[in-house]
Amino acid sequence: MTHHDHSRSRRSAARAAAAGALTAALLGLAPLAHAAPPPLPAPPPAAGVAEAHDAATAPATLTTLSRFFARDGALTTAGARPRIEGATVPVYTLAPEFVAGRDGAAIASFDFLASAAVAADGQKASVWTARTGDGWKVVNIATGDDETRYAAEGARTLEGGTVFREPQINAWYVQRGEKVLPLDEDAVRAIGKQGTTVDAYRTRVHQAYGDKLPGSAYAKKGTAGGFEESAPNGGSSAAGEAGADRTATAAPRGDAGSPAAASLATAGGATALALGLGTVAVRRPRRR
Repeated sequence: MTHHDHSRSRRSAARAAAAGALTAALLGLAPLAHAAPPPLPAPPPAAGVAEAHDAATAPATLTTLSRFFARDGALTTAGARPRIEGATVPVYTLAPEFVAGRDGAAIASFDFLASAAVAADGQKASVWTARTGDGWKVVNIATGDDETRYAAEGARTLEGGTVFREPQINAWYVQRGEKVLPLDEDAVRAIGKQGTTVDAYRTRVHQAYGDKLPGSAYAKKGTAGGFEESAPNGGSSAAGEAGADRTATAAPRGDAGSPAAASLATAGGATALALGLGTVAVRRPRRR
């Protein structure tokens, strides 16, 4: 190649780069800096997990579960015979710090612990436990077994990954390294069947919720559907956009700042049943 050809090639490359930069500027796009894979979220203490499992299997909790499973009349309270199956698992929720793009932020933060309860007729429920002022206590019961089921599915899909939920759209994911993979239909709609990268996921959630974080004008208005909103007991919660799966769970806020112990808003109109133990049991609406 002649010197003239080299010069022409360099000029062509420069024009192409300039055109690309101009196009990006006109479209309001800014190049995203590649970030290192997020760190693992801090897990709950092992002693806390054991204490939470004991709380879920306590006689008082099983009595509450009997009433919960009998609420529609399909079973009698005496015939429900609930039991706790499997391990108590940590539940992680999309972290506001990650949404804000903070350097070194984990993709999710520890929210609460969940245990799967099963009735004599096969009905399932999820018993939530959170740390309160004097230990780990049951703070909520929700229909279905999403928490433990997706924890197991995430371990099979991406071993060693972090399973977490994006409650605003009722989506469950698993993340490890630079991969984010979907675990349910809502997540597939959000990031595609093949998943996405951590950088791309960060961009998506920042665009969706970045102006709704705690302290934002949106959050200060108390508008339902924000990333977090104030709970009646002074706590905060991951608020639900359409399709979220929980409604007001009037329970004490945990010492660790767990939103599980505050109210979780939903647009789904779920039925809440006060069943004692200081909990409110929640029926999840059908998936979209």
